[in-house]
Amino acid sequence: MSRRGHSDAEEAGASFIDGDADRDTGNRREIRHKYRELMQSLQQDREGMLSSRSDRLTETLQAANKLFGRVTNAREAALDAQLLVMASNLGKEKANQLQEDISVFDPVSFAEDLLTFMGINRMENPDSDTEEDGCARGYLPPDAWHKLGTEAEKYFRRTPTFHYMLGTFNAEPPVVRQKIDRQRKTSKVQEKSVMPAELKEMETSHQEATEKEVERILGYLQRYHNEEPDTPISFFDFVIDPNSFARTVENIFHVSFIIRDGFARIKLDQDKLPVIEPVAQESESQADKDNQTRHQAVIGLSQQDWKEIIETFEITEPMIPPP
Repeated sequence: MSRRGHSDAEEAGASFIDGDADRDTGNRREIRHKYRELMQSLQQDREGMLSSRSDRLTETLQAANKLFGRVTNAREAALDAQLLVMASNLGKEKANQLQEDISVFDPVSFAEDLLTFMGINRMENPDSDTEEDGCARGYLPPDAWHKLGTEAEKYFRRTPTFHYMLGTFNAEPPVVRQKIDRQRKTSKVQEKSVMPAELKEMETSHQEATEKEVERILGYLQRYHNEEPDTPISFFDFVIDPNSFARTVENIFHVSFIIRDGFARIKLDQDKLPVIEPVAQESESQADKDNQTRHQAVIGLSQQDWKEIIETFEITEPMIPPP
């Protein structure tokens, strides 16, 4: 084949591919246009969609299902999902209205059904030929009410059961119960006398547990300081427990007693970060302790602050192990 033949074949193939691309683009444009028309019909004809006597919502969903069979790209699939969400919301509202309509009693419909059951004849009236006498409304046959009574009799044949309004009659006199007011009073007095003792015991045991925990934490602080006396102990490294936020709060609470009683002090290092160190009791006299200036502060610590301190100071192990 000559070079001229090769060029003609290539041009024919390129034109065929371009034609397929144009047809695919037109098909996608048509699908998007139809999806937008369906969504617009859902928005504009909202009352018709919610009507219990209309099948517009079902027809719209059926049209969307047929249209979805031609979808091949994500853009058209997104429009289909948007349409499905709108139809689902309308379906939910329609179901709620249907449930409300079911629970409503319509007396006109009930009367029509009742007349139909009794055999009303709306075409002729044997007694009168005028509309004022009821010819236009029709008439009931002679046995209409008898038919209705016979049907209603089925549901009222059962005799109501006999029962006592105030219970059964018992001729025996009731048994007189002995009064035990005195025993109740004495038991209440005993309860009142026992409760304060229990509260005192609980308070004493809690205080002893706090004192023991303070002594234990002070021992750890003194040991760390004696091992490296020239290295300041970071306050955050000492009280933060990376495994438990509750234990961290308890450590701060117990350390506050150590500082209050003068067994330790907190100061700032060169980086303006708090460090803690024990106070030698032998080197300070009682007068020095009394004249020493003390400052009180309230520490607020949230779980977010606790996590940020752990990440910033890279705390992996607690310096105060759990008891």
